[in-house]
Amino acid sequence: MIIKSYTFGQMIVNDRKYTSDLIIFPDRIKDSWWRKKGHSLCKEDIKEILSEKPEVLIIGTGFYGIMKVPDDLREFIKEQGIELYIEKTKKAVTLFNEMFQSKKTVGAFHLTC
Repeated sequence: MIIKSYTFGQMIVNDRKYTSDLIIFPDRIKDSWWRKKGHSLCKEDIKEILSEKPEVLIIGTGFYGIMKVPDDLREFIKEQGIELYIEKTKKAVTLFNEMFQSKKTVGAFHLTC
């Protein structure tokens, strides 16, 4: 999987355009990713990600970085032995493209605010 481009509200992965939040797994994409609390990530929102046991989790918090990842969730993810990166989505895309080839990487991306 390679993210070819990202702009506010739109991401192109391989040659397909997505206009809703998404999770990119090593072998598939889950589009229309909704979070229980909208702009605050919780364990329930990443249950499927954790079941994949990635080496790396990259979270894109939106164009302006509005989505928040609470400290307790950050600690929980790290306790699972997962390298965690939390960035505005544009920077998160760059990190994802750099890391997915060498490590089992999952990217969870908020595409708008």
